[in-house]
Amino acid sequence: MKEVLKNYSGIIFLLLGIAFGSILGIVAPQIVEYIKPLGDIFLNLLFVSVVPLVFFAVSNSIASLEQQAKFGKIIFTMSFTFLFFIVIAAVFTMIMVYLFPVSSIPGSSEILIEQSSKENWGDRIVSFFTVGEFTEVFSRKNMLALLIFAFLTGFAARKSGDNGKPFRLFIASGYEVMKELLLMIMKIAPIGLGAYFAYQVATLGPQLFGFYAKPLGLYYIAGIIYFLVFFSLYAFIADGQNGIKSFWKNSIYPTLTALSTCSSFATMPANLVAASKIGIPASIANLVIPMGTTLHKNGSSMSSIIKIYIAFQIIGRDFFEPSNLLLALGITVFVSIVAGGIPNGGYIGEMLMISVYHLPQEAVPAVIIIGTLVDPLATVLNAVGDIVAAMFVSRFVKV
Repeated sequence: MKEVLKNYSGIIFLLLGIAFGSILGIVAPQIVEYIKPLGDIFLNLLFVSVVPLVFFAVSNSIASLEQQAKFGKIIFTMSFTFLFFIVIAAVFTMIMVYLFPVSSIPGSSEILIEQSSKENWGDRIVSFFTVGEFTEVFSRKNMLALLIFAFLTGFAARKSGDNGKPFRLFIASGYEVMKELLLMIMKIAPIGLGAYFAYQVATLGPQLFGFYAKPLGLYYIAGIIYFLVFFSLYAFIADGQNGIKSFWKNSIYPTLTALSTCSSFATMPANLVAASKIGIPASIANLVIPMGTTLHKNGSSMSSIIKIYIAFQIIGRDFFEPSNLLLALGITVFVSIVAGGIPNGGYIGEMLMISVYHLPQEAVPAVIIIGTLVDPLATVLNAVGDIVAAMFVSRFVKV
């Protein structure tokens, strides 16, 4: 019990901060303007820390992972499996939010910022993927350009061989430092988000609670369906009826571990034990499961779509425009793969979402809250999904 409280302490304190802020916004709306700066300070610190973290995390990931190329077919099949599962989870969630829509918040359109609709598609592509000056890369307004630059930097660091070793050590060290910085900033999240939520409640009214309840319920229902139906389907493809029986027999302990620890990394040992009992070759399980812990996130894929959809509802825009759906899918795939192993890595998705869609920062607290509340089930989908992914890979790669 003590271990469970320890692992969930962050969520508990955040919920307490949100609850206190909500009550304050209802009973004393006249004072929220004095505490709103606390929320603004928290968001600004978050923005400042996430940008360098993205650069170091992505470039370090590429620089270190490319050396695994000798695993050839396993790597290729594993990459395809991760991508396939993540896309399926995202598309399934898009269908669910389309079938069970959430009403927008009355008055929320007031925070909508003006869009650059006069840009043609070619200009938008250029502005999404590149910038004209080096200093502009490290701006949260150009997150996609930063991600591409980080990718290329990681590849260049890997290809530079021994001459690039000091730089590879630098980006690895930079990643650890910026990761720790983000963890430090998140310590004040209960205060920052509590202050911001008090402002939202006082401004938009108690209808906020009904607004959050439906997407949360939708995520948990969709997540449970995905967990039971799609994981069974993947296990069946891997090894027929025997695959389904073996998967569910041996995934109970990893599921409980993920639920109680709220950590994919903490679930990894249980996953490796389950993989061994299922009969997955060690050469596959010992590669797919550790890498999947970082690069394969079914639950994060589903929550990313929910968060983007909620942000669109808050500002009164149409999420289901084809271009918005395609961008949402791209953001989801990237965040699920790259940000998966970073503590609080979901916030990279929020920054990227804001940059690509030109959303106001007022949408950030809402998606952070949604992401926090869905985290237990998202962790189960993320962690246990690595077992079925290893089964899937072993089906197509004989070792």
